[in-house]
Amino acid sequence: MVVVFTAVYAAYAMRAPEGPRGGSALGLTFGVIGFGFMIFAALLGARKRVPTWRIGRAQAWMRGHLWLGLLSLPMILFHGGFHFGGTLTRVLMWLLIITVVSGVFGAGLQHYVPRVMTTDVKLETIYDEIGNVRKLLREEADRGVELICGPLGIGKSANEEVQRAGGFSAARTMVTSSSGAAVAAETVVLSEEECAPLRKFYLSEMRPFLEQPKMRGSRLSDADRAHGAFAGLQTLMPEAAQVTVQDLEDICDEARQLVRQEQLHHLLHGWLLVHIPISLALILLGAVHAVMALRY
Repeated sequence: MVVVFTAVYAAYAMRAPEGPRGGSALGLTFGVIGFGFMIFAALLGARKRVPTWRIGRAQAWMRGHLWLGLLSLPMILFHGGFHFGGTLTRVLMWLLIITVVSGVFGAGLQHYVPRVMTTDVKLETIYDEIGNVRKLLREEADRGVELICGPLGIGKSANEEVQRAGGFSAARTMVTSSSGAAVAAETVVLSEEECAPLRKFYLSEMRPFLEQPKMRGSRLSDADRAHGAFAGLQTLMPEAAQVTVQDLEDICDEARQLVRQEQLHHLLHGWLLVHIPISLALILLGAVHAVMALRY
């Protein structure tokens, strides 16, 4: 289609005595086609807001949105003869260019981000529930430390059953017997001296990280540095606390995955904050331009 329109425009430009003009018959045709492509691309948003509309398949609408939206740029360039013209025309051209470029960028993100999400966020959860999942992870960590160190003095219950981001029950008081049945494990309470390294690490470093996982400077926000921190902690703790330390490391890993999920979510949807408003402005000003061109 682009090749055909390009050939038509080239023939028209070579034969036009005063060069290509937007007010000529062919120039107006290119303008109408380009604006029609933009209208169709804008209708995708309306279709998404009214899911009861059964006009065509969603995949076909999306392809039309991408390709026709992209084709609108050369159509409008052909319409104006590659001249930006007056102030309104220049504004419209820059809005169109930004809209197309942001749309291509967003289409690339739609293919890139889901693959990264699968690799980096193995325990993906519902985005709106991330705050609640963080709270549950913190409560689980509190309980795990209190089971072997006693009360932490932070007013948290050590008997709650919570649901992990990965979707499995995370009560640390349960172990699996050799027969495969879940049985209650005996609580091992360490002495104050034995538990001092864990208590200090948890209250001064890990719990603040779980409360504010996006804070800068925390070594637990980096997977390699966090692994080194927990490896060092394991050398200071007795055998009875090794499972708990490993569980705490897993909780930190889940907290980092939640941060990564938020980052990817913002990347995947943030470009729309540019694309949608500029697209709407383009449609409105394009309509104004069309009316003014036809009347004057």
